[in-house]
Amino acid sequence: MLTQTTTRVLEPGDLDAALAILGREPVENAFVTSRVQVAGLDPWRLGGEMWGWYSGGELRSLCYAGANLVPVCAGPEAVRAFADRARRTGRRCSSIVGPAEATRLLWQLLEPSWGPARDVRAHQPVMATEQPSTEIAPDPLVRRIRKDEMDMIMPACVAMFTEEVGISPLAGDGGLLYQARVAELVGSGRSFARVENGKVVFKAEIGAATAQACQIQGVWVAPEFRGRGHSETGMAAVVEFALRDVAPVVSLYVNDFNTAARAAYRRVGFREVGAFMSVLF
Repeated sequence: MLTQTTTRVLEPGDLDAALAILGREPVENAFVTSRVQVAGLDPWRLGGEMWGWYSGGELRSLCYAGANLVPVCAGPEAVRAFADRARRTGRRCSSIVGPAEATRLLWQLLEPSWGPARDVRAHQPVMATEQPSTEIAPDPLVRRIRKDEMDMIMPACVAMFTEEVGISPLAGDGGLLYQARVAELVGSGRSFARVENGKVVFKAEIGAATAQACQIQGVWVAPEFRGRGHSETGMAAVVEFALRDVAPVVSLYVNDFNTAARAAYRRVGFREVGAFMSVLF
């Protein structure tokens, strides 16, 4: 038994203990929880390592170290331990993202060796709802994207990612990993869009899903259709799908400077329940 404060890479036998930690905050941990529930803790299947921080011989906090570095239920002492391990292993991730307080400290500790970042989004409100919108009628034309419609949805996904993140997801490997992720969401019935004459007008995905909560991502309206309310009616439709078919709580996070999106989500019924921070490399 570990009797001192320490960190180590978790193994498949640690799954129940890790899920217990993740279950403390089902909304903010939805992304990591969904990956662990599908892949377990085997690094090859998980797409990264899960670090555990122990105090007094008990697992107290986690940090997912894959394409993203994500602190989970991590107080200052755990964050410092994770930062030490991250410095030793070197940067392998494309972003640090997670609850704002823990992520801010993690970045303060890592910036001298990992910086500079391409972009730092210090405050991203986390919003959630447990009921369909009472103010905005759902768009009846928003539907699930079929597997045979990948060629139609991909350009919209690429445009959204490039606009949101600032770089194309097709860079590096030619978009193979990104296309595989989009195909995964389409195949699992978690990709939604309004399509008119073969063109995507609105789209969004349920990117992470557990039995307790799910997270909407990739919300996008084609530029020529903006200002017509498609983001609100489209989101109202996706929320209805999500509450009916996926989880009792629907969440998302949004940049604090995107005041129009935040107002639209509030009209759909979302309320702020916390904050994330993202550091993009």
